[in-house]
Amino acid sequence: MNTNIKNFKAGIFSKQYGYKNFTPNLINKEWLIEDPLINSLLADANHKLGELNAFSSFVPDVDVFIRMHIVKEATQSSRIEGTRTNIDEAVLSERDVLPEGKDDWQEVQNYVEAMNYSIKRLEKLPISSRLIREAHKILLKGVRGRTKQPGEFRSSQNWTGGATINDAVFVPPHYTLIPELIGDLEKFLNNEEIKVPHLIRIGIAHYQFEAIHPFLDGNGRIGRLLITLYLVCNGLLNKPTLYLSDFIEKNRATYYDNLIKVSEKNDMEQWLKFFLVDIVETSKVAIDTFTRIIALREKLEKETIIKLGKRAPNAKALLTYLYSKPVLTVNDVINNLQITKPTANALIKDFQSIGILKEQTGFRRNRIFVFKEYLHLFER
Repeated sequence: MNTNIKNFKAGIFSKQYGYKNFTPNLINKEWLIEDPLINSLLADANHKLGELNAFSSFVPDVDVFIRMHIVKEATQSSRIEGTRTNIDEAVLSERDVLPEGKDDWQEVQNYVEAMNYSIKRLEKLPISSRLIREAHKILLKGVRGRTKQPGEFRSSQNWTGGATINDAVFVPPHYTLIPELIGDLEKFLNNEEIKVPHLIRIGIAHYQFEAIHPFLDGNGRIGRLLITLYLVCNGLLNKPTLYLSDFIEKNRATYYDNLIKVSEKNDMEQWLKFFLVDIVETSKVAIDTFTRIIALREKLEKETIIKLGKRAPNAKALLTYLYSKPVLTVNDVINNLQITKPTANALIKDFQSIGILKEQTGFRRNRIFVFKEYLHLFER
């Protein structure tokens, strides 16, 4: 039996002492989409994902570039939650991060680790409450949320927006309801007996996860991570190349408005339109980034590096390293390429002279070098 998404009933608000909290309805059912605009956006989103997938199969050493996509996602997803680390800082080694930026930097590193760990775990585990809790434990390890039950669903009431629960923008369900709600969400994500298009399914599931808000901290980041995991798990992406946080960060008010509208006005259709537009626009950016990466690599490897003559093999090794770490120090080069300090210094000097690296600190010691042309592709 299917239910028209027009008739979506998100849940109920219940009056408590001094506030109202929201209890979502269960979602594990077959949803029918009749809205022509949603169906048109769904076709566009699937088409763009197919194009993006082709790139990830076509680009040699694609995993090297995916590392930077994940760093960008971690930076933007954490920024939505209030951290202030930029992508050029996020790729620094810990020893090169200024003390005042360490906490924010660590939160971004945790997100990268949680994403990489979860993608690997998909080989053995389906998307499940267990996988979600394991990712959450990594996310909050040793950072500001470390006292907020890392890896465990909450055992107290939380809220979003507002100094106290009484002036909160949104109060999620009582913690005793979380096991049933998460169990239903897990079934919905993995239910092969219902015919719901993948992008519609994960769009509904993302809303539901945020409405449940099952953790005391980190719900936004885990909810966004869940989208990429679902796309990889169900074969819409061969590689984790699509990350929606940059679009969400730029349209943050609209993102939150659309989620709240589902809870308050049952408007799931408007949320799905926003979600599918995010997929389309983010896919376009990712495809454009890959196109520019390929052009840049062709130029550097066929025209620029060749000028270094007999030093070209070391230069090619350094260039490959720069694709996953575009901000580095002499020590990074020594350790990664297993070369001596004089050789590393000479190589970096070569890269400065041919315009690949720029020194950004102005120091004589502890210098940091940036592959600006490449880094800019991820900052646009």
